[in-house]
Amino acid sequence: MVQNRAMGTGNTSAGTAERENIFLFVPNLIGYSRIVLALASLYYMPLHPRTCSLLYSVSCLLDALDGFAARAYEQSTRFGAVLDMVTDRCTTACLLVFLASAFPRWSIVFQGLISLDLASHYMHMYATLTMGGSGQSHKKVDESRSWILKQYYSNNKVLFTFCALNELFFIALYLLSFSSPTLSPSLLQPAPSTLQPGSPAAPKPSMLFTSPWSAGAMEMARANKMDSTVPWILAAVSFPVMAGKQFINLVQLVKASKWLAEGDLEQRRKLGLPRPLPVKKAL
Repeated sequence: MVQNRAMGTGNTSAGTAERENIFLFVPNLIGYSRIVLALASLYYMPLHPRTCSLLYSVSCLLDALDGFAARAYEQSTRFGAVLDMVTDRCTTACLLVFLASAFPRWSIVFQGLISLDLASHYMHMYATLTMGGSGQSHKKVDESRSWILKQYYSNNKVLFTFCALNELFFIALYLLSFSSPTLSPSLLQPAPSTLQPGSPAAPKPSMLFTSPWSAGAMEMARANKMDSTVPWILAAVSFPVMAGKQFINLVQLVKASKWLAEGDLEQRRKLGLPRPLPVKKAL
């Protein structure tokens, strides 16, 4: 009878587990809202720097909330962890793509930052899954393998500070592209007139308002004359942390590469590779 009760309890638990929908867990719903906010910020990015910055910042701040919700509701999932990482990588990459177009002379720098960010996190995740096991989190780093990564991933406050200030630096650069003549000399140039000789005194609205998807739309938005003082302060304060974040990405890339190489060597050893060369007989 006790056995039957135990079996009944087990079946009930199994039935409850089967009814759970991972995609509707609270932290994952927060993750979906981050994606919506990020997409909205991208829509406003070319023309409305204040609205874009607000939406983008809220999306980034929710990154801390979904982790808190996962722990509070005991809803930590592998899907949620991947969703969180993919959202972070994509939103940062989209902002850097815009900065590369806003500052063409520095486009190779932003392209390099995108590549480093994507490559380091992909290789770290892949190395963790293949070498550490499918059940191991990418945030669980052995101190003997990397003291820096251990401190970075094990302390939530450190992780949040680095990620938040890293994004803050790029947001500050984005705002400076609309407000600083030092970084954007085109701000000093008057907007070209669309009126031609013989144009009517009251031109059509299409002649006055540039298409929001044209190259001239960004110049019209830049004519908004935003004050660059606050963005410069934010950029100066967050720059050291941003540089530290890129160094951590580089360390992560190197350590993951070495870890994968160690696994390859072990696999080759088990296969008896490299095979000894055949001994040639003397003539």
